[in-house]
Amino acid sequence: MASPPPPDPATTTIPPGEASLDTLIVGAGATGLAAAWALAKGGRRVALLERNAQFGGNLRTERDGEWQIEHGPNTVIMKPPLYALLDELDLLDEAQPANAIANKRFVVLNGRPVALPMKPRDALTSPIIGWRGWARLAREPFIARSVAQEETLAAFVSRRLGPRILGRMVDPFVSGVYAGDPARLSVQAAMPRLAAMEQEHRSLIIGGLKRLRQARRDPSPIPVEWRGKLVSFAQGLQRLTDRLAECIASQPTAALHTGCEISGIRREGEQWVVEDSHGQQWRARSLVLAVPAPVAARLLRPLDEALADPLAAIAYPPVNAIALGFREQDIAHPLDGFGVLIPRAEKRRTLGALFSSTLFPNRAPAGHKLLNVFIGGRQDPAAAEGDDATQVSRVVGELHDLLGIRGEPVWQRVTRWSQAIPQYEVGHLARLATLDAALANHAGLYLAGNWRGGIAVGDCLENGRLLGEKLLAAEQT
Repeated sequence: MASPPPPDPATTTIPPGEASLDTLIVGAGATGLAAAWALAKGGRRVALLERNAQFGGNLRTERDGEWQIEHGPNTVIMKPPLYALLDELDLLDEAQPANAIANKRFVVLNGRPVALPMKPRDALTSPIIGWRGWARLAREPFIARSVAQEETLAAFVSRRLGPRILGRMVDPFVSGVYAGDPARLSVQAAMPRLAAMEQEHRSLIIGGLKRLRQARRDPSPIPVEWRGKLVSFAQGLQRLTDRLAECIASQPTAALHTGCEISGIRREGEQWVVEDSHGQQWRARSLVLAVPAPVAARLLRPLDEALADPLAAIAYPPVNAIALGFREQDIAHPLDGFGVLIPRAEKRRTLGALFSSTLFPNRAPAGHKLLNVFIGGRQDPAAAEGDDATQVSRVVGELHDLLGIRGEPVWQRVTRWSQAIPQYEVGHLARLATLDAALANHAGLYLAGNWRGGIAVGDCLENGRLLGEKLLAAEQT
């Protein structure tokens, strides 16, 4: 596929007020873009509205001289749906697998970073697990299944694997991925595979071994060199969403509009009508809101409080991403891995740091290192407060002994996400069921986003594609 020119919102082919749109999509993050692409290549008249000046949602890459950072997600995992999408978008040749050393992960233990065991033999002697942890793990295959309909992740892990695994491995993992609290997250909603494994196999250890054997027997549609790899691009992860926008704009029946702050939606006969803050209106048979849950709640409340209430109940804690550039000689740690996570038991407020200049080339000038540090989250939202200088001072102060930082950063950037990551907490599945029941009363209205079906970029892309294909099928019947 030849690369079409980038989209120009000022010259889109479907203007506001067009009455013959098949689908209108509000929100041009990964989910909205993937849904629009599925519809556009299927020949449907679709318009995509985005309130910001650029597409991609929280996938935002910044280049400042020789420094390159991600304001949002840093990588995406190569799975069959993503591989197929990159192939379709002619992006496979541009995709960059992370440095092989990124398989190494560190967790802080008693004030120092310790590498997580990569092999079973290493796990036996890992101080992170310890003999008490292994003694507890040995009991796991004999623990009965839970009969509870829903359980917190903390209760689930503590019950099956013991408090040490919870505190030293699961807690920092949850902080790093969800910026969440395992004592609030629902295992059935946030990690449904774990819950399903217990019900299917009774034991996580037995179930994990069975799935590993099955994976080795089943052929994969992905070449072996790509399977499970962490991926980005030379231009950063935003290249993926930019390319999606380019491809959508190249379709004659599709249009993209930026700077569209939606002020209201309503139903008129068989059409949905969306109005923006400039008074422009769009009409379509189907409407997709691919926006964060609080935004969807605000837009839907005048229409139906039964739609708004479940969405408004989804928590979004604040998280700050703090990029720090140092001279190489000012960091004693070799940064030979993906990054370091910090359990709450270590009594530090920083969640962890990615070793960005280790993961991919050309993220920092020669002779320098780049860290991407995270602070805030569900367990300590107040840690994200304070001006930029306070934030930088706080995380440098907490990392200096862990990584052997001797000097001040020579480059920095603070990105604030006041509502960062949706929390799949206890009651989440019930809230979604209530939402879906209310949604059945509004024909042609669809809701999507990372607040359901997975928070990862790959999940959002695949959920968007599936929604687009669902709309295609519905319009053909």
